[in-house]
Amino acid sequence: MTAPGGTTGGTRYADRPWLALLSDAQRAPVHPDDSLVHALRRVVWEAPERTALAYFDGRLDYRAVDDLSDSVAGYLAGRGVARRDRVAVLLQNSPQFVLAVLGAWKAGAIVVPVNPMYKAGEVAHVLRDGEVAALICSDRAWESYLRDTAADSPVHTVLTACELDFQSTGDPRVLGFERLPRASDADDLTEVARAGHPAPDGRDPEPGETALISYTSGTSGAPKGATNTHANIMHNAERQRAGLELPEPPVYFAMAPLFHITGMVCQLGACLNSAGTLVLAYRFEAGVVLDAFAAHRPHYTVGPSTAFMALAAHPGVTRDHFASFEVISSGGAPLPPALVEKFRAGFGPYIRNGYGLTECTAPCAAVPPGRESPVDPVSGTLAVGVPGPDTVVRIVDERGADVPFGEQGEIVVRGPQVVPGYWRRPDATAETFPDGELRTGDIGFMDAQGWLYVVDRKKDMINASGFKVWPREVEDVLYTHPAVREAAVVGVPDGYRGETVKAYISLRPGATADPGELAAYCAERLAAYKYPRQVEILPDLPKTASGKILRRELRSRSRVSE
Repeated sequence: MTAPGGTTGGTRYADRPWLALLSDAQRAPVHPDDSLVHALRRVVWEAPERTALAYFDGRLDYRAVDDLSDSVAGYLAGRGVARRDRVAVLLQNSPQFVLAVLGAWKAGAIVVPVNPMYKAGEVAHVLRDGEVAALICSDRAWESYLRDTAADSPVHTVLTACELDFQSTGDPRVLGFERLPRASDADDLTEVARAGHPAPDGRDPEPGETALISYTSGTSGAPKGATNTHANIMHNAERQRAGLELPEPPVYFAMAPLFHITGMVCQLGACLNSAGTLVLAYRFEAGVVLDAFAAHRPHYTVGPSTAFMALAAHPGVTRDHFASFEVISSGGAPLPPALVEKFRAGFGPYIRNGYGLTECTAPCAAVPPGRESPVDPVSGTLAVGVPGPDTVVRIVDERGADVPFGEQGEIVVRGPQVVPGYWRRPDATAETFPDGELRTGDIGFMDAQGWLYVVDRKKDMINASGFKVWPREVEDVLYTHPAVREAAVVGVPDGYRGETVKAYISLRPGATADPGELAAYCAERLAAYKYPRQVEILPDLPKTASGKILRRELRSRSRVSE
């Protein structure tokens, strides 16, 4: 096995050929603050009255965010939350999420962000595995199922939030719920934040301390908690600030959920670190998002390809909705080349691809401003970008040896954004982070210029009569069909071939196509063993809260329907 960054067959990933694709500003060393708490205080000193958070018609400036989160920190400390205790936050994209996270960090605690779409059993695993001391959640979730869930966990302190606070529009598309009576067994986050509790002394985060325990989606076994440090977060937040070259002060729109590592780092982290304004809209709803674009004129957003498909399909969308953007990024789900071109032709912006994982604190590769991703002429795969100047990405074979440029293998990452490991999982840490290098489980390749291409997940490869079929390649072909809105390809059991290729499709509004037509379309463009023998059309495809299409649910659906 070669050493990390070593060579095999003339390949020299350690030489970082991608540096030639970066500007001087993008290559320059970065010197981030110790944590986002320190970044916040810097902005409070420099521009205390600048708007930090915009939530529908509500505004909070930096001084208010600092004061309110101080009070949350003081409350948590007063309730016995000690340094390095865990505080779970289960909220949508609202000011309360930001106040909860900053307050927990100011109390010296570790934040455990939790997907609000999780069911009771999924939340119970996180609370027990993370040994969570305090829970901050919506009042509706507390009343509907979290009260019973928390009772069988280490949680001793609960704050609930009504996400109608800090705004007055009550947009029925996403905020169409009533205020609940005050819970008798939990305190109210907004009241606590406004109570003026003094923040505890001596608990400021250190760079090497764990900031987040970010639970993976659990595609194989129970979810594991990646231990993102404050230094991990700040490195990527500072790289975002230095590399995006946005106007000052920048306006970020939070399209990705803040509980997801992309939203946490590329939106909240990058915005606070850039002294910008973060626009929040509770959760993704295409009409609400477009209205926010028109009202707040953001410069930057990041979201999955499925979100841009939904925006492009909205009946009220116009080019003007996107006129203010300097950079639009995509991550968290494959970005079809056909979508990039259709979006640019229809609305103007070029969607910049990106690649990262929870275990590398969001991005480890992205398309630099001023560049466009090449498309691999053989597979039709769109490059996800190039690594940063501090990062080494290698492609390795089954033995861990570097493969030549252009050859497929597993993507491995080394850099300051890679987490130390998994929460109390030494065996999983040793397997995934040998010698501190992240084995991603993704298959890809790199060209000689340093452009990185992601082919697919190792486990998603389909074996049809001994031939390898990567779902991404088939999906990219389907996305070129004018009727296709969303596509997902999975392997399903087949008595003759072992596995065969099945495609699940949702159609664009007003479009028509039948399964036979779509299968024939692929057969004209793909080798015989690759095209889908089965096609099923659904109204919508199942997705995670971050917008990633859930292939595992579609595989389960196929097994049930047999």
